[in-house]
Amino acid sequence: MKPFATRLLAAAVLFSIPATLSAHRMWMLPSATVLSGTDGWVTVDAAVSNDLFFFDHQPLRLDGVKVWQPDGSEGKLENGATGRYRSVFDVKLDKTGTWKIGTQMSSVMGSFKVDGVEKRVGGRGGPPRPGQPAPLTVADIPANATDVALTEVSGRNEIFVTAGEPTTTVLKPTGKGLEFDPVTHPDELVAGQAAKFRFLVDGKPAAGLKVTVIPGGKRYRNDEGARELTTGADGVVNVDWPMAGMYWLNATLTDAKTSLPRAKERRMSYVTTLEVLTP
Repeated sequence: MKPFATRLLAAAVLFSIPATLSAHRMWMLPSATVLSGTDGWVTVDAAVSNDLFFFDHQPLRLDGVKVWQPDGSEGKLENGATGRYRSVFDVKLDKTGTWKIGTQMSSVMGSFKVDGVEKRVGGRGGPPRPGQPAPLTVADIPANATDVALTEVSGRNEIFVTAGEPTTTVLKPTGKGLEFDPVTHPDELVAGQAAKFRFLVDGKPAAGLKVTVIPGGKRYRNDEGARELTTGADGVVNVDWPMAGMYWLNATLTDAKTSLPRAKERRMSYVTTLEVLTP
């Protein structure tokens, strides 16, 4: 799958179905989030699935996955492989501090009409079939187009892994889009102790943002266990952890603050996997 098509597929997965429903979700799952020393490795599974952290739908393509070292410089993804239901790769943690691993997606999707015939921008979330042309882009929209309906789509899917003492360089926001700006370090989560996570939109507190938190293991229980939380005026949400384990956290937001003149709305998403340890 080409990188552009991968980004479109990511957008389709992130925004087509509400997070609280049993639906296909994108995620990355590290073998560990806290390691001692600087000679350890972390293995990451990456997939899109129905039941969280169980491979049952399709792999997350590795084209856009990046690694950030504790000082913010780009790291190295090693031993990457993509199978039928999941991708897997390794990262060697050879520097002390907190590493970030993830994807940052940005694209435009929508439609327009020419002489009454509708045409789509960005395709429908997958690669073109053999013999079909590549998806249209904004540059392909002619001056005489009517009914132009474009949406800017952006999303981050990140995980954090710490070797030795936790650091915060890779946690610093960029001031663009929907971002995770945790008050409690994401690698210092303990069952029974509440955490505070701040969310920002373009560098400002995302007040009233809906945040979904779901524990892994849905395949082995009837109730999904999803919780819908809301940020306060300061963009902060309080999350308590009833038990240890891996949790999927997701937030989505739509507004009209577009950077493209013809776009009517902007859809943003943030996804992370968090490990909660026993006291």
